[in-house]
Amino acid sequence: MPELLLELLSEEIPARMQADAADRLLESFIELLDKEKLGNLENYLVSDDDVDTFVTPRRLVAVARNIPTSQPDIESERKGPRVGAPEEAIQGFLKGVGFQSIEQCEQRETPKGPAWFAVIQRKGRPTVEVLKDKLPDLVYAFSWPKSMRWRNTAVRWVRPLHGFLCVFDGKAVPGEIGFASTIPEETQIVIPFTNTTLGHRFHAPRPFKVKDFADYKAKLLGAKVMLDAAERRAKILADAKKLAKKAKLALKPDDELLKEVTGLAEWPVVLMGDIDAAFMDLPPEVLSTAMRHHQKYFSLVDKSGGLAPRFIVVANTEADDGGKRIVAGNERVLRARLSDAKFFWDQDRKRTLEDRVEALKGRVFHTKLGSVEEKVARVVKLAGTLAESTGADPGMAERAALLCKADLSTEMVGEFPELQGVMGRYYALHDGEAEVVGEAIAEHYSPQGPNDTCPSAPVSVAVALADKIDSLAAFFEIDEKPTGSKDPFALRRAALGVIRLIVENGLRVPLATTFPSAVGTDLLSFFADRLKVHLKGQGVRHDHIDAVFALGGEDDLVRLLARVAALEAFLDTDDGANLLIAYRRAANIVRIEGKKDDTTFQPAAYEPEMAKNIEVALWNALQDVRGGCEPLLEKENFTDAMAVLARLRSPVDTFFDEVTVNVEDNKLRRNRLCLLACVVETMNQVADFSRIEGGER
Repeated sequence: MPELLLELLSEEIPARMQADAADRLLESFIELLDKEKLGNLENYLVSDDDVDTFVTPRRLVAVARNIPTSQPDIESERKGPRVGAPEEAIQGFLKGVGFQSIEQCEQRETPKGPAWFAVIQRKGRPTVEVLKDKLPDLVYAFSWPKSMRWRNTAVRWVRPLHGFLCVFDGKAVPGEIGFASTIPEETQIVIPFTNTTLGHRFHAPRPFKVKDFADYKAKLLGAKVMLDAAERRAKILADAKKLAKKAKLALKPDDELLKEVTGLAEWPVVLMGDIDAAFMDLPPEVLSTAMRHHQKYFSLVDKSGGLAPRFIVVANTEADDGGKRIVAGNERVLRARLSDAKFFWDQDRKRTLEDRVEALKGRVFHTKLGSVEEKVARVVKLAGTLAESTGADPGMAERAALLCKADLSTEMVGEFPELQGVMGRYYALHDGEAEVVGEAIAEHYSPQGPNDTCPSAPVSVAVALADKIDSLAAFFEIDEKPTGSKDPFALRRAALGVIRLIVENGLRVPLATTFPSAVGTDLLSFFADRLKVHLKGQGVRHDHIDAVFALGGEDDLVRLLARVAALEAFLDTDDGANLLIAYRRAANIVRIEGKKDDTTFQPAAYEPEMAKNIEVALWNALQDVRGGCEPLLEKENFTDAMAVLARLRSPVDTFFDEVTVNVEDNKLRRNRLCLLACVVETMNQVADFSRIEGGER
């Protein structure tokens, strides 16, 4: 079956948008083909395996295989009015189905008597006609994170479009895309569907024709365009490693930068340049940041792991001199960038960090929360309080907190904001501050994501916790909480950072007393939600966390997670799984019968003297379990507490096997329901089993 090939040729698409654009094109392309029944599967749907999309800096491409040459013919029927109905009803029905006379309809018997039926035959349209009509809508509806208009066009696109290649079954589809003008007197811009495209902007700018995807890809390669991003990425990485090895160096891993430069070149050419020795005494983070963030260069390291005086640059052109002029140009640009950095480095060290704290008064943290200096004052106080929980020296924690934001007023951080905290450490050590103070300044923003290293030094942990908790409490107090997908102040990330700092360092931090009372309840609830997100990736079920949180009064994350872990282990045993079933059965009976009687059956109302031997055995087991669990729970020995709880399995199973709860004797029935309420209450002292999936909620 034929193949359909599309290419949208434009000015350069920002690298950060390319992968998502290819995914959106794949989704919308399949949706269009499915809707128009242009697939080869059942119901004429498209197989995902038959559709691929590609993206380069200048083109967005889709190819679909096994596309029929026309839509299928479709037969449908509609029931009309009864035979003998008024003429108005007959004519209305005929108009609705597109028939001219009632003779085109069939007369059939129905339970309500004879009625008219219309059998409608809809002949499928040729695929090229469907594409001509529908492909412009795909372009118009395509969304970008940021888009633009050009030449007074009304339709937005990421960058100006130059061409639309559309080839079906080896031929160009007749059609065009019109972009209406925003100026009434101007005509719209029209981009025709063609079977021609362009190669590399500089190496092969002349148009050429293609007949199918294989021909298209091969001719693009000959025109210095590597269509597949994965192939470009692999080439860049392999060539960079080869150059590094030749220089007896190693490439510093950087997947994000590799992804970005892959989206900057259609024909990547990897080259190596030199860094002037005069700049090698700059902090390595300054060198790496200047190269990575501003110039998109890769860093190289020597055998000892130190930064080497070389860099890797990825060009988009082949030069006739082997790239010498390209390298020289990039070296000049880097030299100018690093000259500025060296000047900032020398100037910043003429003043101490402590001298710069005063300047934070002029920096607004938030209009409702005051200046950065006011935030620092809060963090200093909180860091001193948290020092006891982290094992830090309070004086060191407060000193680090005082200086942690001071580098924001340095020239270096003004030029390279990515280095805030990092430069603070260098300047603090230059000033003679303690090593732990410098490390805390560098680490107090961490962890900033799931893959970021979590601080472990006591002073660093105290300051990092204080900074994040202050932000959370402050923004919650002014009701600037995350809503839906919006989180402008990154409070979800801050909460996850607090969770990681506490859990990974095994800290016993009472969050309820750490948070201001005005927001304590809301913040604890927020933390519970973030904790579920954090643990989801570790395979911990959210309902198990709910079962522990529902007990109330728990603000110690280490203790909470220990209880959750013990609960999970317990429920993985036969005793735990069966006891959960028994709990569910008991809770359901008590709830249902209580609803019937319009009452609540209280555990305290159980009367042991009324019971049979089996009931007495269960009652005694409940007392034994309650007495055994309470001291273990107080000692936070949750695993042993769960083991004690497992003793209930046998007497509970026996009770349900041998005892009828709903007997005619109402007093005896009520007593047995109270006994089941005792089972529920006893198990709930360990965890709220009603929250566990399958339990009564």
